[in-house]
Amino acid sequence: MELLKQQATTKGPADWFTGDVWMDVIYAGEEPSRMRATLVRFAPGARTKWHRHVLGQTLHVVSGIALIGTRDGTVIETHPGETVTCPAGEEHWHGAAPDRFMEHIAMFEGRGDSTPEMEWLELVTDDQYNGPRINTR
Repeated sequence: MELLKQQATTKGPADWFTGDVWMDVIYAGEEPSRMRATLVRFAPGARTKWHRHVLGQTLHVVSGIALIGTRDGTVIETHPGETVTCPAGEEHWHGAAPDRFMEHIAMFEGRGDSTPEMEWLELVTDDQYNGPRINTR
């Protein structure tokens, strides 16, 4: 057993996000583990770029309202305590509702080789972000 040293909060890079985002790495596994877990805090309206994960991603909403979008135009509105999985290779984005801060825990894995864990794509347009929502409540 090992108590991990807490890393400093970092600002989300502008080439990954629209708006203000902060990240706290919870766990970045070392071989043989490939697990990654990060607490991500989004200011109202902030969101990721379109992206995909080589082995998929799981998002667990901690606070606020999360919006998660897919290429077919679906935008799922999720709430604290809810968890969404994105399959391997699925292009998606996630962020905060326009009027609320949001925190989620992002969990994903890499292959354990030199393959990137994720691929960042283009910005999410305002029309995509403001698309019709499916409310989970």
